[in-house]
Amino acid sequence: MFRSVLVRSVARSVAGRRLVHVSAVRRSVEPIPTPEGSGVGAEIAPKVSTIVDQVAQLTLLETSQLVEALKAKFNITEAVQVAASAGAPAGGAAAAAPAEEKPAEKTEFKVKLEKIDAAQKAKVIREIKNLIPDMNLVAAKKFVESAPKVIKDSVPKEEAEKIKKALEALGATVILE
Repeated sequence: MFRSVLVRSVARSVAGRRLVHVSAVRRSVEPIPTPEGSGVGAEIAPKVSTIVDQVAQLTLLETSQLVEALKAKFNITEAVQVAASAGAPAGGAAAAAPAEEKPAEKTEFKVKLEKIDAAQKAKVIREIKNLIPDMNLVAAKKFVESAPKVIKDSVPKEEAEKIKKALEALGATVILE
């Protein structure tokens, strides 16, 4: 399929019939010969047809495992896959489906104030006032006294960790959800 990982070639369909080889190294365009009987409306070999039917019956997890096994078998790197999916929009949709199945790392968190140390209450109130825009001292005091409460919602992981560390240093118990 792919000539070399170093060349990072991409095969593109032109008018549904002819494939063009675009080389990232040489920056030239040369036609790739297509086998006879291939193209739009060509008959599919029975062996290929049975494989297609079997793949169609796989679950999303099994399809993802099949893709990973094929990548390992044919030594396909991610750079080649990205280049191939960018070149062919229809193939890009098929490549995106297995990627959606993988459990994504949580990137946004809720920072929730659970409880505070009574001796450190004033320091926590000042920090809450600084963290939440447009909050005065009285509102910050009511906020802290009504814990557990969400301080910030949809916060990136780094910022959430920073807020948690600052409040815990002042004697508050903070959780990230």
